[in-house]
Amino acid sequence: MKARKFFTLILIGMISHSSLFGQREGNSLVNASVDSIPKKQGAKTTEIIGIALPAAMITYGAISLGNNGIRQVDYNVHNSLEQNNRLWHTHVEDYLQFSPAAAAYVMKFCKVESTHNLLDMTILYGLSNVLAGGIVQGTKMITGRERPDNSNNNSFPSGHTETAFVAAEFLHQEFKDKSVWISVGGYTVATFVGVARIYNNKHWLSDVITGAGVGILSTKAVYWIYPYLQKAFEKNGHALQTFICPGYSDGNFNLSLSCTF
Repeated sequence: MKARKFFTLILIGMISHSSLFGQREGNSLVNASVDSIPKKQGAKTTEIIGIALPAAMITYGAISLGNNGIRQVDYNVHNSLEQNNRLWHTHVEDYLQFSPAAAAYVMKFCKVESTHNLLDMTILYGLSNVLAGGIVQGTKMITGRERPDNSNNNSFPSGHTETAFVAAEFLHQEFKDKSVWISVGGYTVATFVGVARIYNNKHWLSDVITGAGVGILSTKAVYWIYPYLQKAFEKNGHALQTFICPGYSDGNFNLSLSCTF
């Protein structure tokens, strides 16, 4: 019972991440007309706190690699769900992991104003997936954690969850100034993807938490560094040409990014 309560609290925290910080960012915009100095200080504080949560999620996962209490939570949650949800199974997360990003493009094509233009949005989304995906795949190879269903040793961290939270953070970054509920919707879908991976016996709780942290933090990092990349290319007189191609391999959807400098 304690494991299920802990599981619920973690999921609520993952969903509420965007709503809390999206609202704070919106408030900082309102305060801009009053005083520019508090705005800068408030924005910096929000940015630090926004990075702290996914960093803590990744740290949680790293600690779970040892034989300790956090790892025991994985076993407790797994055993509880196995006893009470033997008939629950779905593959919908294979498609839902991309839906927050799809929603971002739908709103863009419907003329809803976003933070960036369509080309920059696509570059940012592609780079975020490349960074997060590289981290996840590399970590899978290094850690070699066995999945709960004993199918292979690619459990840690969850790639589906990472992809879903990249998409949710991408949606949040582009439309956070429009409505906090857009961000809440994206993060709710991403959280469901993580829950489905646990219920489907494909991942441990710590796999999902870590995947979410990697997805969020990688996307934030790309959005932070992208303006500097743009300035560097403009300074050198080069244009950045990008091509993103979706693909399907071994039962998983993927994106490939090609850049010409």
